[in-house]
Amino acid sequence: MHFPLLKLAAIDIGSNAVRCQISAVLHHEDRYRLKRVEYIRYPLRLGEDVFATGRISEAKQAKFIKFLHALRLLMEVHDVAPNHYLICATSAMRTASNGPEVAARIERELGMLVNVIDGQAEALYINRVIEHLLEDNKHYLHIDVGGGSTEFNIYYNRRKVASQSFEVGSIRRMQQEEAGLSTEAMRETWQRMEDWVSENARRFHVTRAIGTGGNINKIYSMAQAGTGLDKPVTRQRIAELLERITNMSMDERVNVALLNPDRADVIVPAGHIYLSAMEWADAQHMFVPDIGLKDGMLQTLFEEHFEEFRAHDDHRPGGPTTTIQSRPTETE
Repeated sequence: MHFPLLKLAAIDIGSNAVRCQISAVLHHEDRYRLKRVEYIRYPLRLGEDVFATGRISEAKQAKFIKFLHALRLLMEVHDVAPNHYLICATSAMRTASNGPEVAARIERELGMLVNVIDGQAEALYINRVIEHLLEDNKHYLHIDVGGGSTEFNIYYNRRKVASQSFEVGSIRRMQQEEAGLSTEAMRETWQRMEDWVSENARRFHVTRAIGTGGNINKIYSMAQAGTGLDKPVTRQRIAELLERITNMSMDERVNVALLNPDRADVIVPAGHIYLSAMEWADAQHMFVPDIGLKDGMLQTLFEEHFEEFRAHDDHRPGGPTTTIQSRPTETE
């Protein structure tokens, strides 16, 4: 029996990977829910080119366009309407000198509009889903580490009161270390990051940390193995795990720890950003919901098309209340 479902799709073009999630819009008893029906992650690594040369190479562009073409066909198979998907690109695309040229080529060849967003827009998308997870009278530091940038948000009594984006990410940091740059050479940006987190965490009495991003999801699942995935992870446990991974060779990280190669080399640089931010904020525990930019994009699409979905269902709920499915952790 064919049961038609309206579907939304979000494509997140990050510095390390491109992610596509297709979710069905479910409705029961005046409540809407977005349920993941398809998820694909491909380690395109635009940041490898951009943070080293300032441009996206022709070889990387060719792969990029092929993969987006495949995603366009996948969305067609899932009957995602042309106005029911959103594509956002973050640090690598906005940093690349030929980013606008590549975006124009994609629109010309595939008819797909790529929105290159800044750090503030990225944080706003994530805020749409994070705010529903917060508790009253609790104050949080939200840390989101990507391949090219890190976003910080402070929530005070469920309200975002401060945010800042820094051009420090897992791929950038890895490349800096591989190039032999001294800690002192990277210190200026790192110091600004520390000062911002310390000052705002103290000002707004932050007691808890929330981590989002592929690397912290993996760190969390490894750190919490056997203890349940609904509890916060301690700062000490993250530090112990990072030390263990640091002491592994790449071969051991892939074949013993079972990390994908594109995760194995960036997980430690990313992990140190999360850990440092927790230390600066004096936060002892971190909550790690499996949500991120793609979920905020899907929530945005849902809200934009709510009246259309309501007319389709012929129901009259009180408002566009949705639940974003979080766990299980994304497939590596």
